[in-house]
Amino acid sequence: MSEPHRPSVVLAMSPVHLPRLFDEPLRRRLDELAEIDLGLVLRDFSTPEAVTALRSAEVLLTCWGAPSVDASVLADAPRLKAIVHAAGSVKHLATAACWQRGIRVSSAAALNAVPVAEYTVAMAVLAGKRAFHAQAAYRAQGSEQFWAGMDADLGNYRITVGVVGASHVGRKVLELLGSYDMDLLLTDPTLSAAEAEELGARLVGLDELVSSSDVVSIHAPDVPETYRLINAERLALMRDGATLINTARGALVDTEALTEELATGRLSAVLDVTDPEPLPSHSPLFTLPNVVLTPHIAGSLGNEVRRLGELAVDELEKYARGEEFAFPVVQERLSILA
Repeated sequence: MSEPHRPSVVLAMSPVHLPRLFDEPLRRRLDELAEIDLGLVLRDFSTPEAVTALRSAEVLLTCWGAPSVDASVLADAPRLKAIVHAAGSVKHLATAACWQRGIRVSSAAALNAVPVAEYTVAMAVLAGKRAFHAQAAYRAQGSEQFWAGMDADLGNYRITVGVVGASHVGRKVLELLGSYDMDLLLTDPTLSAAEAEELGARLVGLDELVSSSDVVSIHAPDVPETYRLINAERLALMRDGATLINTARGALVDTEALTEELATGRLSAVLDVTDPEPLPSHSPLFTLPNVVLTPHIAGSLGNEVRRLGELAVDELEKYARGEEFAFPVVQERLSILA
């Protein structure tokens, strides 16, 4: 292992994220680890100050809002060897030119998955308790209703939760749900039954999963093969009273078909992402009583962003020591990543 050195690091992101990523202790660590100007945050690689900064950049430290690193950017960055992305997907960021040049890439996708999984598990548990229905009924009726007897199937004991996709989020959801008395199903074409069992779930096909689950939670990547993965036919397979949770990408669900199904009252849904996003103001999904809509908040927000900043600094420290990244992005897996 080579001696630690202080690489030249340039920040590229929307400036609004900088104070949320790095508190004062993390800023001090950055100053100790690298040659970095914390007052310079690039959003456009074509400006004169960006071109000047790129000439000496060995590492780009990026987050949401960073522009793509294409061949023209690399031409201005002859010393660039690594990109440390303090967010999730790098598909828009690390272009083919980066891989052709051998740029090392790290991503915080695994840690950005944590709050998404926490949100998902919370919503799954509340769905099992029929909490959203009970809240609406309680508000309308007060204490006159006998809540304990409202539904014989209410609760989370031995319900079946189906996870669509063994992504970072899907795996974390299975891990968190492992402490509950639930039956867990998983569908993912890249896994074997033995690998699914190691994750605490039984591997099944998608149609079997949606027809057998009380809660169906989507965690597959947004790729051509998953477009409208949950369509009218699969929604029709879902059990009466089941809940669909989508914290992945809106394009994985046929919004029109879902809206029609939800309008019957047969199913419920928790949607943190939609297609389109945002929904038009006249969408029935805003007013249907069996729908919980949130504005894409499941991922890292507020104090959760600090987790991503800590990971980025840790990865930069590994780079400075000549070590491998703890969270590398492998080009061969890009096609199946979110």
